[in-house]
Amino acid sequence: MTIAALVLAAGRSTRMGSNKLLEYLNDRPIVRHVVDAALASQARPVVVVTGHQESEINKALASCDVSYTSNPHYAEGLSTSLKAGMASLPSTCEGVLILLGDMPLIDAPLINHMIEQVKASPSALAFVPIHKGEWGNPVLLTRLLFDQVSSLEGDAGARKLLMAHRDRVIEVPVESDSIFLDLDTPEALAKARG
Repeated sequence: MTIAALVLAAGRSTRMGSNKLLEYLNDRPIVRHVVDAALASQARPVVVVTGHQESEINKALASCDVSYTSNPHYAEGLSTSLKAGMASLPSTCEGVLILLGDMPLIDAPLINHMIEQVKASPSALAFVPIHKGEWGNPVLLTRLLFDQVSSLEGDAGARKLLMAHRDRVIEVPVESDSIFLDLDTPEALAKARG
């Protein structure tokens, strides 16, 4: 089973004031944590969607075995990055795990756990991690939903799509609240560094 990892790394980081993906956490840029987790997992290929400060993101990931897709429409919102990334996936992919570039605590075991769920529930459309009753990220979409991603608009991910097919979305219980932690603000970054 071929499940790709799509790392969304095109945004402008308006709430951070600088490109949050290039900020360092421990010894690496935040986006590098996400890409390293994807590369350590079963997911293949690993595709990074770039846009804002594209060359700097590419430099931060220079030694990584990933492919890149450029999103020239990144300023129009998250949906454009999702669509650009999905369009670049090989036709052999049976699913895609959507990783947000600002969630550095997502790790390879969680990614692999999500992928294993596809094998257990092949008729599902999507898989969402859940902790204490709340959905988080990353979300895994199966090929059955790929065509519908093109209908998304604005600064929204796949949640609207998932809600429309709620009866065929599998919730995957996880023990960690890492599925919620995105580093969008200077305060969130300072807390993570602390």
